Amino acid sequence: MNVYMVSLGCAKNQVDSEMILGAMKDSITLVSSPIDANLILINTCAFIEPARKEAIDTILQMADYKKNGAKLIVLGCLPQRYKDEIIKLLPEVDRFITIDEYRNIAKIIEGVIESDYKIKGEYSPLNRIYSTPSYMRYIKISEGCQNHCAFCAIPLIRGTLRSRTMESIIEEVKKEVASGVYEINLISQDTTKYGYDLYDKKLMIVPLLEELCKIEGDFKIRLLYLYPDIVTDELIEFIKTHDKVMPYFDIPIQHSEDHILKKMVRRGMKDYLFNLFKKIKTEIPNAILRTTLIVGFPYEEEIDIDHLIEFMNEVQFDRLGAFTFSLEEGTAAEKYPNVIPFDVKQKRYERVMEAQSKIALEKNKAMIGKVIEDAFIIGYDEESFMYVARSYQYAPDEVDGAIFVAAHYELSLGQRVKVKIMDCDEYTLTGEQCE
Repeated sequence: MNVYMVSLGCAKNQVDSEMILGAMKDSITLVSSPIDANLILINTCAFIEPARKEAIDTILQMADYKKNGAKLIVLGCLPQRYKDEIIKLLPEVDRFITIDEYRNIAKIIEGVIESDYKIKGEYSPLNRIYSTPSYMRYIKISEGCQNHCAFCAIPLIRGTLRSRTMESIIEEVKKEVASGVYEINLISQDTTKYGYDLYDKKLMIVPLLEELCKIEGDFKIRLLYLYPDIVTDELIEFIKTHDKVMPYFDIPIQHSEDHILKKMVRRGMKDYLFNLFKKIKTEIPNAILRTTLIVGFPYEEEIDIDHLIEFMNEVQFDRLGAFTFSLEEGTAAEKYPNVIPFDVKQKRYERVMEAQSKIALEKNKAMIGKVIEDAFIIGYDEESFMYVARSYQYAPDEVDGAIFVAAHYELSLGQRVKVKIMDCDEYTLTGEQCE
């Protein structure tokens, strides 16, 4: 059977898609176009309104290929949250599969196909068809979240925290490192909370890292999605003293102002956040600081954006992304007054991103003349005739930017090279390969 899959949303969704395909891998042929498919799978995101719109637009687009006889299945966050509504809204879909049903996904898909077709594989993190390049992997260490931020629907969609066993994660990382993977990205909704549910309410991210760093091989670990108030001194010290863990701190703070953070039901107020980032840069001067912000949250005033930009200028984040607030039903913020008009939110967003653009440009200018020792090749740009690379300074989600490399000879994907930086703009560096 020919299968075509679309995976929308975050890297955590991507891992789910890889496991779904992994459960079917002995029985299917993956195709690169829906026109060739007998079965079309769409794994959806429903985190905010733009994601839901993208999901529905994609479903309607893929429904056109049903005229060729293909079955259409929609999975993931959208049916998990809105199954009753979208069954009526989207009759084109042959089956909606919620996240809670993934363990039975083989039988469900067999029922949709309505033939003697059998799926024999298991839905498991250790059984995936990877969509990432061979040199990098996402490893999902837990599911769900305990934080219940006022703006966030993730606990409503994904449920509460459910950590994988340490043994399972170690087994997966060993397997990937043995296959030649260089970059291991540990992900979850709250990576710092790993193990709290499974190991007697203890934070286990450092013990997990200790075990992963014992694995033999040439590889690096990156942590993504850290909650600020449990980025502990122990974790900072571990990253400082273990070069297998990239000094990359992805810590979404959402805002800087205390009264907004309190309404968001966030832990860790402005002074704490400032001191945390100062501590990280003091202990690890080459650390990369990345964060995410929400602008236009209820109760926010223009002066709060002034103060937020002041905070950004003080901290000097290396990477920063922002979103305009999206009101999500079922969250605490749904009951808040003072809804801010879209055009006001958009102007505040533009102010924040303009301020970050200036910070990013100055940081990149400071890189000119320096040598990046650990750049690894991720592609080739036909327009510039240059290779594209990343280093520990750049996460693999295409948000952070990249390094353009003028090479002296043909390079291969995943190959690591030294690059001397010659030029830059706000989000990219340009350099030449060093011998």
